[in-house]
Amino acid sequence: MKLFVYHTPELTPISSVPDCAIAIDVLRATTTMVTALGAGAEAIQVFSDLDKLMLVSEDWPAEKRLRAGERGGAMVAGCDLGNSPLDCTPEVVKGKRLFITTTNGTRALQRIEAAPMVLAAAMINRAAVVEYLVSQSPETVWMVGSGWEGSFSLEDTVCAGAIVDLLLDKLNCTLEELAGNDEVISAVSLYRQWQNNLLQLFHHASHGQRLLRLNCHEDLKYCSQIDISAVLPMQKEPGVLGIRD
Repeated sequence: MKLFVYHTPELTPISSVPDCAIAIDVLRATTTMVTALGAGAEAIQVFSDLDKLMLVSEDWPAEKRLRAGERGGAMVAGCDLGNSPLDCTPEVVKGKRLFITTTNGTRALQRIEAAPMVLAAAMINRAAVVEYLVSQSPETVWMVGSGWEGSFSLEDTVCAGAIVDLLLDKLNCTLEELAGNDEVISAVSLYRQWQNNLLQLFHHASHGQRLLRLNCHEDLKYCSQIDISAVLPMQKEPGVLGIRD
């Protein structure tokens, strides 16, 4: 198995497709997806374009859908939800399809949707991701951070590093054997430096600061927890994710 970390969707190779691709948007899209599916959502359907989301979701029964829209960290007018995982309680999402568009995370998922295996990872389901990789042993794995509007983000990179760190333990191999690019080494180094204080790292992160200005303190606390969910969102058809069978 060879792992490759790409800090943003724009940095992924355009001439190849990996055996397995993992989208990471810790603050907050992939954390929200894990949480919503764990709370009983029927599926997650992702869109980079808000108008398309509105159009497609119109064909879904109103009582069976939730529109979740976020731009710049704030909820989009006309949507039922923003992008907070804390809003995804069973009372709100159970049995419903979540139609979601966010500033960064949904774009990352759309970039990798052609891969035969597509997963969504966050800190909260890190162990579930690793368990799947160990069981399936794909030859090439891309971990694609969502970043922020095309730029590097600390929180996505540290999540990729957390995945690498646990994989090294489970596979009993060396970093040199696993790393397909230098970004893998930098990601695991970042995680090892901050693994005992992820919340503080998120407070340093530019998007973490953006969310703090929006009074999303509890979101940061929730997103910084590690291995609290066994839910693994997996693409069932292009742009649609459900719980792994």
